[in-house]
Amino acid sequence: MNIITIVPAYNEEKTVADVIRVIKEIDLISKLVVVSDGSTDKTVNVAFSMGAEVIELKKNVGKGGAIKAALDKYTGDIILFLDADLIGLKREHVMDLLNPVINKDVDMSIGIFKKGRTVTDLAQKIAPYLSGQRAVRRSALDSIPNIDITRFGVEVAITRCFKKYNIKMETVELNELSHYMKEEKLGLIKGFTARMKMYWDIVKCLMI
Repeated sequence: MNIITIVPAYNEEKTVADVIRVIKEIDLISKLVVVSDGSTDKTVNVAFSMGAEVIELKKNVGKGGAIKAALDKYTGDIILFLDADLIGLKREHVMDLLNPVINKDVDMSIGIFKKGRTVTDLAQKIAPYLSGQRAVRRSALDSIPNIDITRFGVEVAITRCFKKYNIKMETVELNELSHYMKEEKLGLIKGFTARMKMYWDIVKCLMI
């Protein structure tokens, strides 16, 4: 079984190495691809130095565009999506995501933070389908006609389509896992602005 991990990253030089390190230790995963979405820091250099394959996009196209760039270039039976800013990622988190899909119980698993940090636990409890941690059977993804994965609406777009076509999915709890908030990475004002842009992309996706 060919399992590919796709990690979209925008200026994540401080955290992407920790994510790559965990993935590289899992023999089941055939390929690890980091997509630098117009990063201006050392994300690309860090990813290369850790042994990941890298797609370097010169312009920032958003998470959906970054993921599409990898999907257009690489094939696999199962696609594992992970964010580049995770805190506390462990092998068991990855296997908890992969096992339901490997065992053919479902076509997509969605990881929900639990007992990580209160702020991120609460956010995912309120909106679980915004999670960027998921494993997806490629055949199920390809079976959806005209799926539009653009900007930050990518998670909503995939989940909506899976529901529409009655494709099996489930949520799994990822204990003691979290990620950095935009306000932590960019500062309060820039982070809040980026969050509002992300929410607007999601709203646009829901309006389609």
